[in-house]
Amino acid sequence: MSLIRLLMLAVAVVGTNTFVLSPIAPDVAVSFGVGPADVLVASSVYGIGTALGALFIAPQADRLGLDRALFLSLVALTLGLTISAGATHVYMLSGAQALAGAAAGVALPAAYGLAAEVAEPGHESETMGKVLAGWTISLVIGVAFSAAFSEFTHWRAVYGVMAVGALVVTLLLMRAVGRRTRTPAPPSSPFRALFLPGLPLLLMFVFVYMTAFFGFYAYVGTHLREAFGFSAAAAGLAPLIYGVGFGSASLIAGMIDRAGPDRVAPFVFAALFCCYLILGTVSDYAVMLLGACFVWGAFNHLGLNLLVVKLTSVDPAQRGAIMGLYSALSYLAMFGGTAGFAGVFKEHGLDMVGFATALCIAPALIGSIFGGRAVQSR
Repeated sequence: MSLIRLLMLAVAVVGTNTFVLSPIAPDVAVSFGVGPADVLVASSVYGIGTALGALFIAPQADRLGLDRALFLSLVALTLGLTISAGATHVYMLSGAQALAGAAAGVALPAAYGLAAEVAEPGHESETMGKVLAGWTISLVIGVAFSAAFSEFTHWRAVYGVMAVGALVVTLLLMRAVGRRTRTPAPPSSPFRALFLPGLPLLLMFVFVYMTAFFGFYAYVGTHLREAFGFSAAAAGLAPLIYGVGFGSASLIAGMIDRAGPDRVAPFVFAALFCCYLILGTVSDYAVMLLGACFVWGAFNHLGLNLLVVKLTSVDPAQRGAIMGLYSALSYLAMFGGTAGFAGVFKEHGLDMVGFATALCIAPALIGSIFGGRAVQSR
């Protein structure tokens, strides 16, 4: 199996664990004799672990080599998923998810950095698009099928299958790592990387960009259930359709390389800005809202591709530290988007959430139009 496909599968395993607990939380709660809210604390612990791993462990990938760092992080992720499957108490599950989070905080930066490292010149966006497609697998499996799988088997089987999947990817990656040669770079740190030209502005774009995504994503399912009476399974159509749109865009990601990132960026961010406006406008029409989720997913893939490719090109010798900052900010945005738009959703509904999240795309759009180095390719 090619290294790019392995990277895609590594992202898929990490992404599935990111999304899987929410739909199966009631089943897990019954096993532990607690409430679903108590179980979802493990999800918060996972996010904290990811942010800490990305900030303080991922920079060591520059010294170890991105491929070795990915391999070791997947070993730790496999262990965390295995412990999750056998957890006998909610605190044990939280501890296992903390370990899985720290591993994810290293795995994602290493996977993205490695994709940039092995991409052929002129095909960086196309290669990154294939790796980002792993998020589509995680959305489809993690959201659309995990609840049903848990219902017909057991929630522990969900984590068991993920652990086996992580182990298989780890073993396959071990062979790929053994065949590669590397030139170790001196250890870096996220704080030193912050002084790289253009990086702070780019990271600001990333934070508000991801805040927009998580801010809208967090409430679209609840809106479908409250406004239209959708069942839990039917409400899962929104992330499923989004995931299909996200994955479909990987087929056209190569156009960014052909046209040039600096030429494509204004159109992509403008389209994404409009997508959030449209999502808010059609929030009272279920079919139109679900259809807009497909377009949202497609343009969100292209926008994320532009940002990640630019990040990995800032300084190849410090990719571990730079992508560690990216992952830490992404998971901080998960908290910020969910908590920050809670009041907007409660008081004004999903339409205002859509309009507010559109504003989060404005910095990247303005930067791309007026020649911001943080978004455009050099």
